[in-house]
Amino acid sequence: MSGPVRYGFTEAVALRFAAHPVDGGEVPARVVRADRNRVVAATVDGLMRLPYPPAGRHPAPGAHPAAAPAPPAVPTAGDWVWLGQNRAGEPAIVRVLPRASELSRKRAYEASSEAQVLAANIDVVGVIVPVDRPLTHNRLERTLVAAWDSGATPLVIITKADLADIADDVVGKVILQAAGVDVVTTSAEQGDGLDELLTHVLPGRTLVLLGPSGAGKSTLINALAGHDVQSTGNVRAADGRGRHTTTSRELVPLPNGAVLMDTPGVRGFGLFDADDGMGEMFGDLEELFGKCRFSDCAHDKEPGCAVRAALEDESLDTRRWASYLKLQRELAALNRRHDAAARRAYQREWHQKVAVAGRSQRAAERYGKR
Repeated sequence: MSGPVRYGFTEAVALRFAAHPVDGGEVPARVVRADRNRVVAATVDGLMRLPYPPAGRHPAPGAHPAAAPAPPAVPTAGDWVWLGQNRAGEPAIVRVLPRASELSRKRAYEASSEAQVLAANIDVVGVIVPVDRPLTHNRLERTLVAAWDSGATPLVIITKADLADIADDVVGKVILQAAGVDVVTTSAEQGDGLDELLTHVLPGRTLVLLGPSGAGKSTLINALAGHDVQSTGNVRAADGRGRHTTTSRELVPLPNGAVLMDTPGVRGFGLFDADDGMGEMFGDLEELFGKCRFSDCAHDKEPGCAVRAALEDESLDTRRWASYLKLQRELAALNRRHDAAARRAYQREWHQKVAVAGRSQRAAERYGKR
């Protein structure tokens, strides 16, 4: 089986396609970019632009037209997909393969309990930290939690190290805060740190870059790719913010055989179902929980609380503990909203079934009287 090698198609990916055959699936492909109503997919023969959602697929030979399969799940950048044909005989996505990893966040509006998928089938999540603006500890922690939870490996990438005299101080703080996560310092303008960064992204693997606007992602991508792939914009001196030079998520092949995904600047990162990521990021706190005298300790005023003792002797940073509690409250509130939404959906479905059953019963009674 052949596929788009420049976009991460390997023998392991070929085995995934073989393990998930689909009726009408003819060509393995990877989603390079997904816009509102159009998808760019890479095949062994090059890039294809496909309408989405598809116009429909042919039913199996001999089947009734109504038996045509439903449209596939909504694809996102990084997805591996089977391509086939729609009813007009045009190329179309007929199936999205199960994802090996998925980077998600809660949708931006506060009342939402839904996830927004930012990237699929990524191997490394590069969390961008520019040195030309104050380090936001809570933002870094919540982004690393999401990175761990995605199933990929987090990597902190310090950018613009040539622009500030405080680079060493920022790197030191990041290393302490992101314990267990590798940290790479780069200067795309000077070409520093790029070789070290590429050692974390081997051929066939995919790196997604995640950071705020003006953090230097586009400049870094151009340096890694060896040519201008993304446009770059100026950063306002007043607040350190830049304009969005990236408008959608898109895969970029790198000369070493790896694949890079750029993302638009993310101002906020709401967590979504991140229990695994919390365990990875705050594993030291979970060890403390196990040392408390009571298994149901609330870590407030209970005697023998290991957390309170660590806070008092300053072996546990007060800011880190407050950040953990804030993230836990956020996840708990999201779960409550999600459960409420699920209950409403169930009630709507139940009422619909009752209404349909009632109509069927009345129709049967009328038929019996006749």
